[in-house]
Amino acid sequence: MINKSLRTNDNINFITFDDATILVKEQIDTVLGTSPSVIRKYMEHLKASRGKYIRAVSLLACAENEEGLIHPNAVKLAAAIEILHLATLVHDDVIDNADLRRGVVTLQKKYGKKTAVICGDYLLCVALKLASSVTNREDYLDLDLPDYMGKVCLGELNQHSNNGNLDLSIYEYFKIIAGKTAALFEASFYAGAIVCESDSQNTKKYKLLGRYIGMIFQLTDDCIDFETSKSIAKKPVQSDFEQGVITLPLIHAFMQKLDFKEKARQGQVARDDINDIVAHTGGLIFTRKVSKKYYDKSIKIINELNITEEKRIKLIAILDKASHVL
Repeated sequence: MINKSLRTNDNINFITFDDATILVKEQIDTVLGTSPSVIRKYMEHLKASRGKYIRAVSLLACAENEEGLIHPNAVKLAAAIEILHLATLVHDDVIDNADLRRGVVTLQKKYGKKTAVICGDYLLCVALKLASSVTNREDYLDLDLPDYMGKVCLGELNQHSNNGNLDLSIYEYFKIIAGKTAALFEASFYAGAIVCESDSQNTKKYKLLGRYIGMIFQLTDDCIDFETSKSIAKKPVQSDFEQGVITLPLIHAFMQKLDFKEKARQGQVARDDINDIVAHTGGLIFTRKVSKKYYDKSIKIINELNITEEKRIKLIAILDKASHVL
């Protein structure tokens, strides 16, 4: 139950972190559950596949002030970020022709691709409308959510354009994931920082921290495709290569074994061959090492921030979560 005796400052009802987290989930449920009747059953279906709210939690953690309290605008922004993320997942499932998402049948599988695409578009509109409903909007002009969504879309398009590109470089791969995954994490951390910080240098640190954690999240997810079963991940695994998506573990393997890359180019390799070559060349070890470098950079930024110990613990917990995903 939410504590109704909220602390106040300048006639603003500040909220505890736990209460803010509950309010974000309630806000999202309200948005999905009160959609126009023509789309409501599809939104209700999406409620069943809600995630762990890591982006929303990140925003709220960054928004905590010195007293451990959060401005109510952070709740709207966190809900908007999560709805934006949900929109990208709906679209991703169409692109990937995915059957499952978080253990639930995907919207595109149950209702068709056209319906799913339109629902994803609707979610984008709802998220931007929710974000624009914050009070004192002029204080958040630096948070350009449409620009961040543009980065996500360009990252996805860049990945799609490179489908089946066995010559994809590490630099090109980083450019892809910086858009399709890290951009929304960056937006989450930056939004939270803007809510509670007035120093632009500090907000830039949060922004960079979000980008690094987003990179870690995607690198970890790429390893999961090789390491985890479908029943544990609750989504398709062992499928990136089959979808034409070339990730860092395989890029590393191709760089070590050019003859194998040529066999793959000729369509002469099976999934077991891919798994074996990634294991043999240390593709997962290499990817984890890259992730660890981002982890160390993230810790350095967190230690540079002038924040309470409680807030520091929250940020490190988010960092550790990104390093494990599941």
